[in-house]
Amino acid sequence: MVDSFNAEQTLEVDGTSYTYFKLDAVQGDGLDVATLPFSLKVLLEALLRTEDGADITADDIKAIAAWDPSSEPDQEIQFTPARVIMQDFTGVPCVVDLATMREAMVDLGGDPSKINPLAPAEMVIDHSVIADVFGTPEAFERNVEIEYERNGERYKFLRWGQGAFDNFKVVPPGTGIVHQVNIEHLARVVFDKDGTVYPDSCVGTDSHTTMVNGLGVVGWGVGGIEAEAAMLGQPISMLIPRVVGFKLHGELPEGATATDLVLTITEMLRDHGVVGKFVEFYGSGVGAVPLANRATIGNMSPEYGSTIAVFPIDEETTKYLELTGRSAEQVALVEAYAKAQGLWHDPDHEPRYSEYLELDLSTVVPSIAGPKRPQDRVELTSAKQGFRGALAAYVEEEADTTTGKYDEALEESFPASDPPASDSEGTTPSRDYLSCVPADGGRPSNPIEVTLDGQTFTLDHGAVTIAAITSCTNTSNPSVMIGAALLAKKAVEK
Repeated sequence: MVDSFNAEQTLEVDGTSYTYFKLDAVQGDGLDVATLPFSLKVLLEALLRTEDGADITADDIKAIAAWDPSSEPDQEIQFTPARVIMQDFTGVPCVVDLATMREAMVDLGGDPSKINPLAPAEMVIDHSVIADVFGTPEAFERNVEIEYERNGERYKFLRWGQGAFDNFKVVPPGTGIVHQVNIEHLARVVFDKDGTVYPDSCVGTDSHTTMVNGLGVVGWGVGGIEAEAAMLGQPISMLIPRVVGFKLHGELPEGATATDLVLTITEMLRDHGVVGKFVEFYGSGVGAVPLANRATIGNMSPEYGSTIAVFPIDEETTKYLELTGRSAEQVALVEAYAKAQGLWHDPDHEPRYSEYLELDLSTVVPSIAGPKRPQDRVELTSAKQGFRGALAAYVEEEADTTTGKYDEALEESFPASDPPASDSEGTTPSRDYLSCVPADGGRPSNPIEVTLDGQTFTLDHGAVTIAAITSCTNTSNPSVMIGAALLAKKAVEK
C-alpha cells in the first residue's frame, strides 16, 4: 500500500482507537477537498485507502480533489466498493462460480479454502415466497415452509456456501425485499474492518440498489459479472461523473406523502436530464425529509436515470440506525467518523456542483402516477382529466368515441360533458393532459348491461380502475404502505 499524502491517522471514539484516511490530508495547488460534493468525497476516500502506485496513483487522487464541476467526464478512476449485495437470481451463479474455482484449485494441487470473496458479499433471497396459503393466521409460516420444500436443493447449496466461504452471508426467504433488508439491517454507513474505518459503499445486482442512497451510502446497480468481479476484489473502472446538486428547503405540507415528493423530484430530474450523473441532495430542507422518504427518493433513481441519488449523513441517519437496532457503538462511530471527514451534513454549506436544481418542499401537492410509467405524475386535482386522457389510449380504434347513454349513477361518476384528452395519434397522453383535447369531443364509450347477483347495471369504459402502490419503491415507508391499504379498503367499501 502507498500513502502519498500521509493521510493515515487515528480516530478516537468512546475510548476506542481506529485507523482512518483523512480527506483533509490531500493538500496542494488547485486541490480543494472541502467543497467537494459528499459523493465525490466517498470516492476520494476509497482511492486514498487503496492507493497502490499502479492501478490507483496519487494523480488519480489529485484528479478528484481538483475536480472541475463544469468539465465533461474524462478522468478514469478505479473505485473499490466496500461490499456487494445480491438477490438470489444473480447470487446463486456467483456461488456456483466460487465453488467451481475451488474445484479447479484442488485439481491444481492448491488449497481450496483460499478461494473466498475479498469484499463482503451478502445475498438476500427475496421475491421467492408464493402465497399458496392465504387468509389464515398461519399462512405466512406455511408459505415459507412450502418454499423450502419446493427449492430444497437450492437452499442446501446456499447454506453450504455460507458456511464454506468467508465474507459471504445469506439472508433467508421470507425476510423482506433486498433493498429493504439492505437499509434496515445490512448497511453499515461506516465500515469497521480490523480497526480501519471507512464509508460504506456498495454495488448490487439490481438497479434499485440506490435505495441505500437514502442512508448516506453511495451504491448503485451493476451487472452480475461486475458484481462478481467486485466481490473478488477487483475495482470498478469509472469516469469521475458530473454531480447535480439538488437543494431542498421548507417542509412538506400536511397531506403530502413521500410518494408525492418522489414523483415531483422524478419529474424535475427527468426534465433536467441526469442520465449517467450523480445526484446529491443538500440544503436546509434535507433535515425535514425523514429517512424513509429519502430511501423512497433514492430507490426511484433508475426512473430518472441517475447513477445515484444520495443524501448526506446527518442526525436523521443516526436516528434511523438506532430505530433499526444498530448498536450504540456503531451509531457513535458513524457520527464521529462523518464529522471528522467532513461527511456530516451542514445545511449552510454549499459544495461545488456541475448543475443545480432547487425545490421548496412546501409546494409539493398530492399526486398520482401512471397510468403506465411510474415516473409520470398527475396532480390529484387533475386526476379526472388525466384519467380521461389515458382512457382513450386503452380503447380499440373502432370503438364509439361519442358520448354514450348512462344511468344516473354512471352519469354522476363519469359526466358525458367531460371531453377526453389524447394525443393526435391516440398514443399514451403526455403529462399536460388538458392541452390535448381532441377536436371531436366526447369520450370513449361502449356501455353494456351487466347482471351480477340478481342486479343489473351499466358498465362503460373507465368504470373500473385498479389502484396500486409500487412495493419496491415504498417498502421503506410504513406511512405510504398503510395509506395504500386504507385507500384500497375504502375503495372496496365504496
